[in-house]
Amino acid sequence: MLEKRELGNTGLYVSNLCFGSLTMTPFQANLSIKDGAYLIKYAYERGINFLDTAEIYDNYAYVKEGLKGIDREKYVIATKTYAYNKELAKRSLDKALREIGTDYIDVFLLHEQESEYTVKGHYEAIEFFLKAKEEGKIKAIGLSTHRVMGAKALLKYKELDIVHPLVNMNGIGIHDGTINDMLDVLEILYSLGKGIYSMKALGGGHLINKAEEAIKFVKDIPFIQSIAIGMQSIEEIDANIQIMEHNSIDFYTLSKLRTKNRKLIVADYCIGCRKCEDRCNQEGIKVINGRAIPNDNCILCGYCATVCPEFCIKVI
Repeated sequence: MLEKRELGNTGLYVSNLCFGSLTMTPFQANLSIKDGAYLIKYAYERGINFLDTAEIYDNYAYVKEGLKGIDREKYVIATKTYAYNKELAKRSLDKALREIGTDYIDVFLLHEQESEYTVKGHYEAIEFFLKAKEEGKIKAIGLSTHRVMGAKALLKYKELDIVHPLVNMNGIGIHDGTINDMLDVLEILYSLGKGIYSMKALGGGHLINKAEEAIKFVKDIPFIQSIAIGMQSIEEIDANIQIMEHNSIDFYTLSKLRTKNRKLIVADYCIGCRKCEDRCNQEGIKVINGRAIPNDNCILCGYCATVCPEFCIKVI
């Protein structure tokens, strides 16, 4: 069975594998709400009681349907918002409560914070969330980040309970340092009682061919309590659980995974900087009308994603 761990000092006990829910949405797999909800339930039955979402994912309807028949008190939901003032924070919380159909959100994070200075610019939202926490509408607050300096912000803002950082064995997507730089900060935060659940263990899909090694790398970090991995099929859920439990995937599950046709996608927030185009030796991606577009030359090597400053290139 998957381990259950306390997320920092929050009193929230989560499975060491977290259900990353972006991949089921229209942005990626485009599953129906019924099919997405089935995966949430299936994962819960397999021991995954922790789900990560965000307002921008536009998938609260999946979560609401998936929660039907699940003991809400035993399930932990984390969501994220770009809110920077009281009005936007209230709107985000109200939307999450209403569209998920719940009385409280377990973890509310400021999305993609870069440093203590961006946190300062969002502090009015934090003040609102602190009050909502006192009222029982939120159980813990924190931030998500792709940056070492973003994680460091929790050293200054001690009222934040949780950090959701980018961690993978190659450091793919870390904007301002190495994987070792990130881990040094996280270890300090852990010693201070902060909750840590990581993202991008598979580097946005670019480490899929090394999935066992990549997930084991993060799993073996003692101060990371849970790993959020995007999952869009029963086979992916089974495979990730097998790695968490046994460090390997059985032949049957692996053979089913290999039948999936993967593709490179570029998120809408691409800035057209051309770094991916310059990096690609296959001429498999070109910037057209201000946005990177993969073409038939792409071999899904993932090298382009290693230089994307916005981490908007992914393999699904």
